[in-house]
Amino acid sequence: MKIAFLLAGLFITTGCFPQSEGLKGSDKKNVIKPYSGNPRYWQYNGTPTLLIGATDNDNLFQNKNLKTHLDSLKNAGGNYVRNTMSDRDPGNEKAYSQTTGGKYDLTKWNAVYWKKFENLLKLADERDIIVQIEIWDRFDHSREPWITDPYNPKNNINYTYEQTKLDSLYPKHPGSNSQPFFYTVPGLQYIEQLFHYQKAFVDKLLSISLKFGNVLYCIDNETNGSEEWATYWAGYIRSVAGKKEIYLTQMWDDWDVKSAVHKRTLDNPERYGFIDISQNSHIIGHDNWENAQYVFNYINKNPRPVNSTKIYGSNADGSWSAQGKNAEHAIQTFFRNLTGGFASSRFHRPVHGLGLSTASINCLKTVREIETLVKFWEITPRMDLLIDNEQGEAYLAAKEGAYYLIYFTGAGNVKLDLSRYHGKFTLKWIDIQTARWIAEEEKTAGKILDVSSRGNAGCIALGFIHY
Repeated sequence: MKIAFLLAGLFITTGCFPQSEGLKGSDKKNVIKPYSGNPRYWQYNGTPTLLIGATDNDNLFQNKNLKTHLDSLKNAGGNYVRNTMSDRDPGNEKAYSQTTGGKYDLTKWNAVYWKKFENLLKLADERDIIVQIEIWDRFDHSREPWITDPYNPKNNINYTYEQTKLDSLYPKHPGSNSQPFFYTVPGLQYIEQLFHYQKAFVDKLLSISLKFGNVLYCIDNETNGSEEWATYWAGYIRSVAGKKEIYLTQMWDDWDVKSAVHKRTLDNPERYGFIDISQNSHIIGHDNWENAQYVFNYINKNPRPVNSTKIYGSNADGSWSAQGKNAEHAIQTFFRNLTGGFASSRFHRPVHGLGLSTASINCLKTVREIETLVKFWEITPRMDLLIDNEQGEAYLAAKEGAYYLIYFTGAGNVKLDLSRYHGKFTLKWIDIQTARWIAEEEKTAGKILDVSSRGNAGCIALGFIHY
């Protein structure tokens, strides 16, 4: 067994094992990074940018209609996609080549898989779209997907069940953490044979992704696994990147962002350059806002971008819709996120999300219309300026004395405190269902004003004080 592993290591040094093709770094001087003027947001190509998106697949690089899908997103105002390195859907390419006997050889890459990945990054780069990669997805390696997984010893020629401590079946939900696949790194179970190939996979991924400046890195999809697993890969990825400026995070599965699990990310800004709290979008109503604001307050002394690469909710998923995670919830979460200070927000794929649909497209267009008048990184949550605001009724972000953005989740009436500032106050209304400006009215500042929503559906009022 030891000899077999040493031979496998020899493949790396002799070039017979798939390995990094050389890290050239991005040709661009500007990569995605926290905005120098407000590190809660991102900047790209030297200018601040709000990341918003909606796509129909998680492993987007496997899409057959990738180019047109990205074009549609771009046309709607989107500039942000999620991409898991997943291969479990019907018709997906695997990362490894197969032998004539039908088994996978983990020392040989499937060129098509990696070409598709590079093509995604290239097409996105050409459209100024940011790609948030998730390197590992626990759903690829348990239950039905494990039966055909190249890492399953019965499916490859490289190791046995005995060598890797793997089993032929993992029928439980991956949240049970019964799969040793995610415990292979030094400091945990250190399963040398399997870890060896995992490391080569990461090397191959980085040999492609580090050529681009439009990439963010997330280690896992909604994991509740060991902290040591994430810590190892975060350190390793940084070591391979070298002087290349990159930003990475970990996505924890716990829906409660106040839990100790999330402190693994919140308390380690040197390791995790941004935060992803997608799982907060499972939380319904005003609690969704309160929990997110807890995170912003927690990192207030060391602010970083907070992303939400998944916003759950659609009417197509009957069971989730019955729990309140319907289309209305998804839209409310999207606008609560942006009003509350998120650096990114993306609608999750169908059926658990709205994907790139009429509803989500109009949300994206609404945001870009608002940005013609005010930028989100110029305003901050100011709920203290709203009076007689019932819980969940309306949300406010403002640059006091200048801009006021009020998001009404539905029908409502609130009072806006403008008593400290005098001048004309222009209030413009936009319908988030159509992305069209629907009304404008002139008021006088210097007092507390009544502001009522337009209709029963959600809408946004954007106000300006003129001196």
